[in-house]
Amino acid sequence: MKNFLKLLAFFTIILSLTFSRANAAGEQQELLKVDWSFKSFFGKFDRASLQRGYQVYSEVCASCHSLKHLSYRNLAEKGGPEFTELEAKAIASNFEVTDGPNSDGEMFERPAKLSDKFVMPYANVQEAIAANGGAYPPDMSVLVKARGGGANYIYSVLMGYEDPPEGMELDDGVYYNKYMYGNKIKMASPLDDDIVEYSDGTKATVDQMAKDVTTFLQWTAEPHLETRHKMGFRVIIYLVVLTILVYFSMKKIWSRIETKV
Repeated sequence: MKNFLKLLAFFTIILSLTFSRANAAGEQQELLKVDWSFKSFFGKFDRASLQRGYQVYSEVCASCHSLKHLSYRNLAEKGGPEFTELEAKAIASNFEVTDGPNSDGEMFERPAKLSDKFVMPYANVQEAIAANGGAYPPDMSVLVKARGGGANYIYSVLMGYEDPPEGMELDDGVYYNKYMYGNKIKMASPLDDDIVEYSDGTKATVDQMAKDVTTFLQWTAEPHLETRHKMGFRVIIYLVVLTILVYFSMKKIWSRIETKV
């Protein structure tokens, strides 16, 4: 009997911890929702927003966050920001990459080319952690797909910085964000009004920049989204036509059988 009571008490503790964690997770703020142009069945990326989003990434985010799966040539490819080839080459030439060895067996620095991957902000993970107070800034290539809530989550976190509620104490270098898992984040709010000057004249508000960079990160995570949407539409049309043809074929076949009977 004593063993049974001990076992019952053990499971009671486990269940209480489980429910307390569930309740804590349930306190997570509902994410902000945006009517993204790429989310509908026929969704497409806003080219101007993609180009502005790259500008926000390069001027604000790239000093800490990498895009290791992206090459500079991708910026000029169809379905993406669609910079001209000359514009993409100009963007790439602003970065230095290590190449070699040369004829003397030495490595050397050269301007990046379209075929090069995006230059990493840090030489290795340890350097990145040391430079950010012990927190590793995640690679942004597929960040939208890696987070629950997708684009809405990224946008919400960028918009979710505010003063902590009364009674909450934060360690040095930790900030309150009502949409972040756990509400604590080791990245200061990266956006301020007019922190960048958009080349197309768009007003660079925090909301606008958050939407643009989120759109850009959605593209880096799903660069073939538009092609997939087009293919899906064609497949549906094909299946509809095939279904109609099969229906009338079967109807004709069965009509002959009924006549003989």
